Amino acid sequence: FPYTTLFRSIEARFFAKYLKDEPGFDLEDTASFQTGSNTWKRYAHFPPADAKSTAYCLGGAGEIAAGTACSTGKVSYVSDPKNPVPYRHRPIQPTYSKGSEWFNWLTEDQRFATSRKDVAVWKLPVLEHDLTVTGTVMADIFAATTGSDGDFVAKLIDQYPEDDADPAMRGYQLLTNAEILRGRYRAGFDRPVALKPGEVNEFQWSLHDVDHVFKKGHTLVVEIQSTWFPLYDRNPQSFVPNIMKAKAGDYKAATVSVVFDEGHGSRVMLPVV
Repeated sequence: FPYTTLFRSIEARFFAKYLKDEPGFDLEDTASFQTGSNTWKRYAHFPPADAKSTAYCLGGAGEIAAGTACSTGKVSYVSDPKNPVPYRHRPIQPTYSKGSEWFNWLTEDQRFATSRKDVAVWKLPVLEHDLTVTGTVMADIFAATTGSDGDFVAKLIDQYPEDDADPAMRGYQLLTNAEILRGRYRAGFDRPVALKPGEVNEFQWSLHDVDHVFKKGHTLVVEIQSTWFPLYDRNPQSFVPNIMKAKAGDYKAATVSVVFDEGHGSRVMLPVV
């Protein structure tokens, strides 16, 4: 367990500095493993100064375009809490059962979800050069629902080419970032507010940090869905004071529409180096 010892020695010095104001830690003492390029990187500051937050607009034809000029239209899907999108392929194994692959769920091929009708999918054209993304990924989505509550899950995916040199990776969809926002908390986690059915609202949330290279020939994919079960409990999609106490009749299917027009530019913000 040499890596555990290494991590703990770094963590101890990190917390000593930032919790106790003790010397002995510097960011350059640590390293970031950059996926995609599969190399170790060291940064004097994270994200690095040359990482620029860049808008990637979602379009009505399932396409992504870099820049602020988003196309117009919407993409809709029906989210049914009685048939939720699983967080990994079925049958879902018991977490700690013998032979369980639960430990690898974050790198699982996402094609099991991409093919569903309750998942909205956008793709950047096949990359003609490497695209390095280092820093915080943000989702900025304008959406409406026929329900009075709803969840929004955003995923950033690296899709491998169909002719990849490794047969096992051909067409593989590797998850790089993902996070959920419960619609009732769009104004703050201390202020749950019902959604007005049919009203377009802006939902902004962080998909956390990443240090990844989308290689030439790969495709950058963005997905939006409204269930992620059982990783997250099902939202009844009708506003109730406490979801933990929702009754069976509260769980209703809803049509979710991701909108993009002149005043509603749904996009993801990528820290491009």
